[in-house]
Amino acid sequence: MSDISSIEELKKLNSIDDLKKLYWSLFEKIKNDDKPQLVICSGTACHASGTQEIIRGMKKYIIEKSLQNKMALKITGCHGFCEMGPFILTKPGDAFYHKVTLDAIPKIIEATIEGKLVEELLYRDPKTGEIYYKQHDIPFFKKQQRTILAKNQNIDPIRIVDYFTNFGYKSLEKVLSSMEPKQIIEQVKTSGIRGRGGAGFPTGIKWEYLSKQPNDKGKYLICNADEGDPGAYMDRSVLEGNPHSIIEGMLIGAFATGATHGVVYVRNEYPLAIKHLTIALRQAKDIGLLGENILGTKFNFDIKIVRGAGAFVCGEETALIKSVEGKMGEPRQRPPYPVEKGVYGKPTAINNVETWANIPIIIEIGGAEYAKIGTKNSTGTKIFSLVGKIKNTGLVEIPMGTTIKELVYDIGGGAPEDFKIKAVQSGGPSGGCIPVSLFDLPIDFEKLSEAGSIMGSGGMIVMDERTCMVDVARYFMNFLKSESCGKCFTCRKGTQRMFEILDDITKGKGTLEQLDLLEELALVVKDTTMCGLGQTAANPVLSTLRYFRDEYIDHIKNKHCTAGVCKDIVGAPCQATCPIGTEAWRYIAHIARGEYEEAYIALREANPFPSVCARVCSHPCEKMCRAGVLTGEPVAIRALKRFITDMIEPSVYKPVRKVKDNAGDNKVAVIGAGPAGLTAAHKLSLMGYKVTVFEKDSEAGGMLISGIPEYRLPRKILKEEIKELIDENITLKCNTALGRDITIDNLLNNGFKAIFLGMGAHKSKLLNIEGEDLEGVFPAIEFLKSFNIEGKKLAHGKVGVIGGGDSAIDAARVALRQKDVESVTIFYRRTRNEMPALQHEIDAALDEGIELQTLVSPVKINSENGKLTGVEFIKNMLGDVDASGRRNPQPVKGTEFFAGLDNLIVTIGDTPDVGYISYMGIEVNKWGTLIVNQETLETNRAGVFAGGDVVTGPNTVIEAIAAGKKAAIMINRFLNGEELSKPLEKKMPAIYIEPMVTVDTGEEELKRIKLPTISVDKRRSSLEEVEQTLSEESAVYEASRCMRCDLDFTYAEKIKREQAEFMGDIMQNKSVPEGEVLV
Repeated sequence: MSDISSIEELKKLNSIDDLKKLYWSLFEKIKNDDKPQLVICSGTACHASGTQEIIRGMKKYIIEKSLQNKMALKITGCHGFCEMGPFILTKPGDAFYHKVTLDAIPKIIEATIEGKLVEELLYRDPKTGEIYYKQHDIPFFKKQQRTILAKNQNIDPIRIVDYFTNFGYKSLEKVLSSMEPKQIIEQVKTSGIRGRGGAGFPTGIKWEYLSKQPNDKGKYLICNADEGDPGAYMDRSVLEGNPHSIIEGMLIGAFATGATHGVVYVRNEYPLAIKHLTIALRQAKDIGLLGENILGTKFNFDIKIVRGAGAFVCGEETALIKSVEGKMGEPRQRPPYPVEKGVYGKPTAINNVETWANIPIIIEIGGAEYAKIGTKNSTGTKIFSLVGKIKNTGLVEIPMGTTIKELVYDIGGGAPEDFKIKAVQSGGPSGGCIPVSLFDLPIDFEKLSEAGSIMGSGGMIVMDERTCMVDVARYFMNFLKSESCGKCFTCRKGTQRMFEILDDITKGKGTLEQLDLLEELALVVKDTTMCGLGQTAANPVLSTLRYFRDEYIDHIKNKHCTAGVCKDIVGAPCQATCPIGTEAWRYIAHIARGEYEEAYIALREANPFPSVCARVCSHPCEKMCRAGVLTGEPVAIRALKRFITDMIEPSVYKPVRKVKDNAGDNKVAVIGAGPAGLTAAHKLSLMGYKVTVFEKDSEAGGMLISGIPEYRLPRKILKEEIKELIDENITLKCNTALGRDITIDNLLNNGFKAIFLGMGAHKSKLLNIEGEDLEGVFPAIEFLKSFNIEGKKLAHGKVGVIGGGDSAIDAARVALRQKDVESVTIFYRRTRNEMPALQHEIDAALDEGIELQTLVSPVKINSENGKLTGVEFIKNMLGDVDASGRRNPQPVKGTEFFAGLDNLIVTIGDTPDVGYISYMGIEVNKWGTLIVNQETLETNRAGVFAGGDVVTGPNTVIEAIAAGKKAAIMINRFLNGEELSKPLEKKMPAIYIEPMVTVDTGEEELKRIKLPTISVDKRRSSLEEVEQTLSEESAVYEASRCMRCDLDFTYAEKIKREQAEFMGDIMQNKSVPEGEVLV
């Protein structure tokens, strides 16, 4: 269990020769030691993951089994992959065991002694399941260049012997024995290394300035280990894991510059780093590497630790110096610069931990060799703390010039859930936010600055769709105003005022004029403050205004936060995320109380298609459900909707209708009887308008009836729901197509005062490969319509489906249900994880026996006598990430293969079938969708509005319903001569529903309910609905999982009302029950 040697065996080194002899003696001992070794990370992050328990368990097992002579155990600092702690690395072999538990210890130890691997404990790719047998093959490590961090896993930080056996202090020996101070400085200048602490000032030039200062009173070198960026811990990990590299770097710097005193300024919140550094300093002093006459060279230098109190402003060098002197950490004017007048008035140079750790490496390999790493003006590697909405969190060391995209996707693994990455924030609180559109940006000092950010000490926070950029700016401005020392008026008041404006915007109180004021304030603070804190404090504001101004405008104009973060304008996240504003919290609360009719009314008030959405809604509300954010399992909102719509008769809801005196004069035409058109017609009808709906097909429903199969949406339920919407104000005319039977001018000439275009997107895109027009090849829409409306069974034999969206899954499952079909295979060009279809639908398809072949693309469709015989495919590999956040498939040459098929269904996307519309004066964009004003849905023709898939391209049912509702509001405004662009009314939780008292009986009670389904055997032979309704008991249980976000708003209003009533009773001299008090 002990190391090869220990500090007690070492004698004080009195000369350079003594140091050389020590190396030889240690290397001789190492040479003959072939015991396998288990290396355990014991940095702070792994401590938090339980590594101490693993270490105790391993020691106990080794002692109990008397294995001390068969293997060694090494406890080290941080290895970087903090997400996977506690972990163990084997040597030799470099096998990486992650998230190790106590019961895995015997297996790992015994396998290591026998030279074997425990495969089930090795790291696996979370997507593919591929096993990685060596640490450096794991994607997280593979693209890194771990010049500094790799040393952590080889060294026990509290044993100087380990540092020696890894060539520690070899660079110091080289410097003292064969280099002049000027030569050292020249090597550092040649290396091009720049300060890793923020500003990026060239280290060699700083040292040269210091070396030229008089040395009559002594000089200081400071290691700044007080990283103040939230979420950053690069310096802490290096200090914890390899403190001797800092000491060696400072010794070399002192010899080069003539410094006599060293200080490591470390924050008091880093106990493990302080402990390891204290031990390392004592060991270095005991052995003769610190103090007077080091190694007999008359070189004097010593280092002490000064503990900081965590003030962010002390990252500024003059404030740090004041703190070192025991004074309040406030910056001062420069000049004089610290290299002229620093600690106690003596010349001082400050570099951070990572810079000092690089110095021995530069001396070892030479400045010119070091300069080959990175870019011309930003050399070497840089350690980043990769945190936030990312799969692989931890410390990452990459060459300068690596792109943000490589860092986030190749090393970080991309987003951890089904959310797109939106931005990264680099450089800590004073850094800027860089959008995903700029992820090809190389990471270096200049490029980050051009993008409106900074390198800082290396914080890199990844943000996804759930991050509100206005709230991010507000958060960092709150931090900066609190950390401002207050010495500069513009910083003190400017950061305060910027925070107040940002706070107002997040609360829905901001104005558009304030955006200009905010920008002006940010620039004033940037240009007029004294220190780096104030000069960079504007970055979060300026960068978010630059790249995410639309979010600011959305907060101000629409009182809407897309990320669902800003509580005062979001209300309940489920309601805010729903495109039609359904008060999901409200009907869930009623279900929990057993108030089912009230639940249905709450649902139906917002949604004209409750039963449809209970089955086919994409349920964005669940993605933002707070229960899901906190526990990973959102409330099954769609399933609860299904429960209530199946239980309650629609007649319990009585819609509120308006009567218009001039209804006959303001007729409205709606083109398309899909969800958008019918919703618009219904809402306009309730407003009192006479509406005529023109539908191209023989019956209403649009994609609901033609594209969605009956096993997902039973026809009886759909038709009943449509029937409920068609009232005396609505006339439905089927088999009437725009461009064939009617035109826009014709409608306007016939007295219609407004028109809504909601024709959907019913035209399949082509593959554009040979053989697409063969018999047996069907566009998905044609195939689904033929079956869903006409009952035609076109599929037989072996069926292939090309695509990965919902239409592809629907087509595959419909084909499987046709009697002459032998097999169905879906071919998709990316992996399953990139498929846009709903995951539970993919699961259902696989359960039913449909085969899924991923990473393949069609090349050619083969035929014989004009009939399809099969398709030639080529295999793909995933390349770079595209704008959607998914990796682009790249064909792999020589991997072509043939798949024999009797039918091929193509579903790679749909587009509106509106080739005629431009002749009617309606503008169409290059994607074939109609151009509208996004705020008002108005086309370029006055009085003609459009929405749904005809504008967005293929989208969800709930988005189409939302477009119909919005269009009705805009048409009403248009017909009444009102301003169209004024924001829609924001509805917040307002109705108080008493929560049910529940008893928490353990973690199992928090589990999300599983939706019941019919058996797989039943599915293939029928169109019976697959998903079934929850039982009443299950529904009440699931509703009780709701965290009732609405109570933050409704309970406060309830108290206000009760207080008002109470005071009213007192004012009217009504009696108040004895003992009742006003709370």
